[in-house]
Amino acid sequence: MNFTHQAIMDRIEEFYQAMGGTMEKVAGDIYVLDGPPPDEIKLEELQGEDCEVLELREEHAKAIHDLYPANDMESVKVFERLIRALPAYGVFSGGQLAAWMVQSYYGAMFSMQTRPEFRRKGFGIHLAQCLTRSVRNRGYIPFVVIRPENDASLSLYNKLGFKRSYPTVRAILHPPSESEAPEGNIEPNNESNESKQEEEQ
Repeated sequence: MNFTHQAIMDRIEEFYQAMGGTMEKVAGDIYVLDGPPPDEIKLEELQGEDCEVLELREEHAKAIHDLYPANDMESVKVFERLIRALPAYGVFSGGQLAAWMVQSYYGAMFSMQTRPEFRRKGFGIHLAQCLTRSVRNRGYIPFVVIRPENDASLSLYNKLGFKRSYPTVRAILHPPSESEAPEGNIEPNNESNESKQEEEQ
């Protein structure tokens, strides 16, 4: 299940665990830019060799997927479709893709990643500002999911005017095995069925 309000996911987990299932969860907070953005932030020029912000192409999907933290939950094809249909930008240094960010469903902005060798150059805020502007121009309300421990992202999006809205959870649901399923849910009650059939005859 994709990111869902924590209160809803808690109820789902309670119900699912009673059936013997388990859940893998990733927690985050939704931050929204629901009003006018602050005045355009004056950013320093991109640092690096021939740096520029360009739109991504489908051929970049594999590189993005390889570094995506939850790539066990998403396939490369998801990124290919997003890049093909929605705004997606990358910082290129010397012709090499150094950092990127893409729009997902509605106004969601996600997968901001920077290759390790290009970190601490301020690429993230350039990308976030560019994509925020693009999402708003398309008529959507920009929002992001930020892990509570990600201080760098919190600082970046606070500068851009994003505010915390609500806690959310993304989960993988694992069904119970037959040995773990509650008794009575694996096989029908043959004795009761036979008695019913005798009464109907």
